[in-house]
Amino acid sequence: MAELRAAAPGPGPAAAALPGPMALPAAPGAAPALPSPAAGGGAGPGPGAAAAASAAAGGGGPAREGWLFKWTNYIKGYQRRWFVLSNGLLSYYRSKAEMRHTCRGTINLATANITVEDSCNFIISNGGAQTYHLKASSEVERQRWVTALELAKAKAVKMLEESDDSGDESVSQTDKTELQSTLRTLSSKVEDLSTCNDLIAKHGTALQRSLSELETLRLPAESTEKIKQVNERATLFRITSNAMINACRDFLMLAQTHSKKWQKSLQHERDQRIRLEETLEQLAKQHNHLERAFRGATVLPASAPGTGGSAKDPCCPAKGDLSDEDDDNEFFDAPEIITMPESMGHKRTGSNISGTSSDISLDEQYKHQVEDTKKEKRTRIPYKPNYSLNLWSIMKNCIGKELSKIPMPVNFNEPLSMLQRLTEDLEYHELLDRAAKCESSLEQLCYVAAFTVSSYSTTVFRTSKPFNPLLGETFELDRLEENGYRSLCEQVSHHPPAAAHHADSKHGWTLRQEIKITSKFRGKYLSIMPLGTIHCVFHSSGNHYTWKKVTTTVHNIIVGKLWIDQSGEIEIVNHKTGDKCNLKFVPYSYFSRDVARKVTGEVTDPAGKVHFVLLGTWDEKMDCYKVTLGAGDNGAEGRQRAHEAEDSRVLLWKRNPLPKYAENMYYFSELALTLNAPESGTAPTDSRRRPDQRLMENGRWDEANAEKQRLEEKQRISRKRREAEAARATEDGTPYDPYKPLWFERKKDPVTQELAHVYKGGYWESKEKQDWTLCPDIF
Repeated sequence: MAELRAAAPGPGPAAAALPGPMALPAAPGAAPALPSPAAGGGAGPGPGAAAAASAAAGGGGPAREGWLFKWTNYIKGYQRRWFVLSNGLLSYYRSKAEMRHTCRGTINLATANITVEDSCNFIISNGGAQTYHLKASSEVERQRWVTALELAKAKAVKMLEESDDSGDESVSQTDKTELQSTLRTLSSKVEDLSTCNDLIAKHGTALQRSLSELETLRLPAESTEKIKQVNERATLFRITSNAMINACRDFLMLAQTHSKKWQKSLQHERDQRIRLEETLEQLAKQHNHLERAFRGATVLPASAPGTGGSAKDPCCPAKGDLSDEDDDNEFFDAPEIITMPESMGHKRTGSNISGTSSDISLDEQYKHQVEDTKKEKRTRIPYKPNYSLNLWSIMKNCIGKELSKIPMPVNFNEPLSMLQRLTEDLEYHELLDRAAKCESSLEQLCYVAAFTVSSYSTTVFRTSKPFNPLLGETFELDRLEENGYRSLCEQVSHHPPAAAHHADSKHGWTLRQEIKITSKFRGKYLSIMPLGTIHCVFHSSGNHYTWKKVTTTVHNIIVGKLWIDQSGEIEIVNHKTGDKCNLKFVPYSYFSRDVARKVTGEVTDPAGKVHFVLLGTWDEKMDCYKVTLGAGDNGAEGRQRAHEAEDSRVLLWKRNPLPKYAENMYYFSELALTLNAPESGTAPTDSRRRPDQRLMENGRWDEANAEKQRLEEKQRISRKRREAEAARATEDGTPYDPYKPLWFERKKDPVTQELAHVYKGGYWESKEKQDWTLCPDIF
């Protein structure tokens, strides 16, 4: 286990130890590196001596006081000092008696950063000349001080915000600009009203003058009375206009007065949100720390059955394993060797599972499994061990990286490769079989759209990560006899990762795609953006459809239960007829009353006329409604009636139920359970033969991690050898052929004008002859 080491004699570079339980998070902007001890507070009375002394003497009482060790210099090291925390100020003295007359230094917590260094050490710095390197007598005592300091800091910040009348310093420049723009607009409108008021007053005066002149004329008595009434109304009008402009000026003054309070309130809410996020991050770190401490405290003795070797903690990687993104990490997914718990029914003898002799090779085990599974398809796999590991302990240094660059142990994987996950798109192949029989291209497009949505149904509970395929790895799925199709995938590029897929069906359709995965870890969620175009061609009609995939988002990466959402829009185009289908995957919203995971769509002809409306969810089913427009109907009314006309409803697709106990088997579907089953006659590069994936499926996670590192190191060496050969060829001026896939070739697609890898043939012929001489040695 990771030992909680005592502090070194000096505060030099510390190991990256996690804080103890119940530690509050460091303040925003806390520097992870240890500042220079020379920046510590010097001797002599500090600016807050009077305040601290009066507080300690009884002016409200200190929040906390006690002995701590403070770093002084490299000669004297840590010295014992008396610290007093009061009114947001931390002051220290050489002794308790010195509080009456001399304060050695004071730091204001409102602007300070509190950083936990290791089990007993912590740092307080205000970003300037004051930096205190402190050490408590124990981890518990350190935690009490850190908690008290964080609470005092929060109160000091709040009091500072309430007492600051300007408010401008705590507001971002964007908020200032927006607010100033709004106030300028209000001022402009009030100026316009003032101009109108002046014009009203001017014209009103002229009107009253004219009315007065009329009164001097010799007019009938009745006319004089009428003129007086008009004069009174003109006076009332002027009074009303003056009152209106005064009210507008009052409104502007009120807005200007309260704008600073609004700014401060907004900034306070933003600060609270940032503190909450930091607290969640710290809790995740503490959870991992407690798990590691618990594992270290419950190590089985050497004489216990099922144990062997030393009690070395395999979960603690060497410092620097989770380094920043570089070329050396390109092929490494698992820097940590994770030991599987003994309580899962997989007892150990040394490093192997009991019941499997240590001198039986993986190849022999593979042969035995082939003999057992080649007759009928399996319906279950070994249950997933109930081993928990905090994701934050792996991902904390990977924010902003691509998924392929994040070092990840198999604990977060599922025993399938990305090539096998890509093949799972064919689970509902019968939709394409039905589409091939459609005479109408618009009806055919409805089934193609349902097939597109169905490919996401297997992801709703699948929060585990598939294995990254090695360069040259393949996966075949031959279901020609049972379902009339066969499929082949190959990893055609590793940087960036790209896989090519080709499937043929005797029912009259061909599906091909090249998918590049680009993904970013954003701290609280993971975004996965598949790039590439999917092609589906129907042989009899010649209809050629293309579309792209939507964005997949994995939420609650740091804390909480992981869940997956699909969002975005898909446009399916029939390049022969010009028909289109627009599918919209509605992102989940907590405040929406709509059904979750909703998908809507419209099938239109080349003229833009809607013929079918699609409605459903990407995890359950898709329905189709035919739109019939009558005389004088517009598209919206026709679509509305289509939803109401239940007799026109057609169920295009419905998700198959999951197998029994799927929650214990990574939530695999019936098809997914069969994908990694050993089969005879497959290529040496097939994913079923990948040893780390096989070990992981059998529950031997520690061996799987070691094997995974070996495979990725082997692939990295091959990559560097190719780079060296290319460099030599460039220097010598000789031609050099870059890496080329074995079963796919890169061509320009005549329809989309994109460069993509297209199946060039030969695989199934090689399988029939069992001639795999061209296959590279990747395992």
